[in-house]
Order: sequence, then C-alpha cells, then structure tokens
Amino acid sequence: MPHVSIIYPFSLVLYCRQEMDMATLYYQGHGSYRITTNAGTVVYIDPFAGKGYDQKADLVLVTHEHYDHNKVELVEMKPDGKIIREKDMLIGGVYRHAVVKDVTITAVPAYNAHHDKKECVGYLLETDGIKLYAAGDTSKTDYMKELGKEHLDWAILPIDGIYNMGPLEASSCAKLIGAKHTIPVHMKPGKLFDEATARSFTTDGRVIMHPDEEIPL
Repeated sequence: MPHVSIIYPFSLVLYCRQEMDMATLYYQGHGSYRITTNAGTVVYIDPFAGKGYDQKADLVLVTHEHYDHNKVELVEMKPDGKIIREKDMLIGGVYRHAVVKDVTITAVPAYNAHHDKKECVGYLLETDGIKLYAAGDTSKTDYMKELGKEHLDWAILPIDGIYNMGPLEASSCAKLIGAKHTIPVHMKPGKLFDEATARSFTTDGRVIMHPDEEIPL
C-alpha cells in the first residue's frame, strides 16, 4: 500500500472556520506549534521558533529545558494562563495528569542519548474529542506501544536524526503508534523546516506542515 501524504491548503482552513467550529494547529517551525480549541483555548507547545506568538496563551507546555523548546518569554499569558514544564509533570518518576480549561494533559516518557528520561516528557493532549501526542524530543520509547492502544488522531514526531530519531526510526515509531495522522517536525538544527527531510519520513496519514501554516484537527 502506498504511503498517504496530506497537505491542507490554507483555503481549506478558512472554509472550515467559516462552516463550523473546530480545533486548529498552527506550525511555527522547528519543534514549536500552537493549538487553539473550539472554545478558543490557546495552547503553545515548546515555544522557540518562527512566528505566530500574537495570541495570548491559556497554556504553555514545555517538554524539556533545552533552549530551543523553552522560550516562554515569547508568549503573552492571559491573566489566568498557566505554564506547565516537565518538572511539574514528572515528579519522583511519576508521570502526572492535569486539566486546564477544556484541555486534558498527560505526561508520557520521552528520552534518548541526548535527552535524560528524568528531565524530559512528551504530552498526550485531549480536547474536543481529539487525542494528540506531542512527542517533544525523543527516540523510540517502550511507551509507544501503549500509545498504540489510545486510538490517537494525531502524533507529532521529531525526525532530525542528530539529537533525536531520524526519519527511518520515526517512520517505524509512527507505525507502532498508529495515529490517524502524523506530522514530522524538528528536522535540522538552525532551520525552521527542511522539505527533503520531511518527505523522507514515510507513514500512512503523513501530514507535512510548513512554517506559518495552520490546519484543522
């Protein structure tokens, strides 16, 4: 079976917004992106790269404290906004659970030779009936088998092959996780995006996003 790749044109996002309410994902580049729920809750994940920090945040999620994932000063918080870091969600080896407005957050393992298991997490997010796995920086983990039981709608995986798994390993992980759609991110140090690297990641339901693009979830 050939691998299926989906690229959403911007016009589709505009149409969807006009016709119905739905959560959206905006990709800033590198490992940074923003989710906006149906109710208007704004969630930034690993702020660092690109544009798109103009919306005030209800929630900022940091997967780990490397400089290219934790630039929270880019984000203006709403009065009741929250910043959740890996140290808030991984305490004494226990992965924690939190609810912020209409978003449920569960920390999950993330690690490799460059990322200490005790200092890094991924996040499983649930909102508007959607389940999304934000992997953070990682390579293959044992927990990915459990993610395969979650019937995920979306998975967002790093594929740089330097500090994280490369496209081949990420493709294998995507199959193991089994999300309906998988977005490759975090492709080359110093670059927001790399087309060749993105296309070398292969899985059914692959969605390639370019910086400053937004899609319906």
